Order: sequence, then C-alpha cells, then structure tokens
Amino acid sequence: MEESGKADAEFEESLKGYKERVPRITKGTLTWEKDLIFVGRTQRGYEIDFDAKVEWGCIPTESLLLSLAGCIGIDVVSFLQRMRCRLRGFRIEIEGERNPTPPQYFKAVRVAIHLSGDGVTEKKVERAVSLSQRKYCSVYHSLRKDMKVTVDYRIEG
Repeated sequence: MEESGKADAEFEESLKGYKERVPRITKGTLTWEKDLIFVGRTQRGYEIDFDAKVEWGCIPTESLLLSLAGCIGIDVVSFLQRMRCRLRGFRIEIEGERNPTPPQYFKAVRVAIHLSGDGVTEKKVERAVSLSQRKYCSVYHSLRKDMKVTVDYRIEG
C-alpha cells in the first residue's frame, strides 16, 4: 500500500465509533401552539420554536441550514482534533439560495468556515471537509442531490 493510502486507512480506522452511537430511528414531535407557531421537540427533550411570521421563532428552512452547518462543523472539528490540531476558534457562516417558486427548496448553499489554531493546515482542513461531504455528514446526504454545496474556508492567525 502506498504511503498516502496507508495514512488514509489509519485515519479512517481512528474514526471507528464516531457515528455508531447515532440511533437508527430518530423521533420528534411538533406541537401547534397558536397562529402559525409550533414547538418542535427532539426525542431527548430539546426544543426549537418555528414561526411562519418569524416573530417567536425561526422558519423551518433556517433550522435546516443551521442543521447542515452543525453537522459539517461537528465533523470538521472532530476530524481536525484527531489530526492533532489545537483549535482556538471555529465559526461557520452559511447562506442558502432558494428556488423562487414553490417548492422553495434550496438550489445552492455556500458554507464559509473561519478557523484558527495550532497545527491547522490547508491540507488538513481540505481533508476534514472532504470526509464530511463524502461520507459522514448525514444532513448533507439527506438533502437534494441537485443542490450545489460549496465549502470555502479561511485559516486565520
């Protein structure tokens, strides 16, 4: 096995157990409160407020974008830590372009990752993002296949 292939196999082996704890069935409830306001509750009891008028909570598509950012963020931070990076800062800005007519699905999403830390290199960040998109980000793989997702990053400091 060539050196790079061996390193890839070793890294993949170090990720074992990373996603195995995720339940096969995910449940939740959505309860109508009033008007067009709903409370979503996860199976673990966490809540998120949804509001079509955006007065008391977010709209569902906002939470979808944040879920995508959260999934990518968790993957990338976890992978970089396994690559012995010591992160000092990590932030994702996410922007979605929606279809102008119903259904107003996301046509394209731009993800901008801003990070800083010791041992953080372009090669490591590219690898972490690639692993997330290719294999591990469940939210990414649950979205439309024709949606264009671009991920850029900026290593700061």
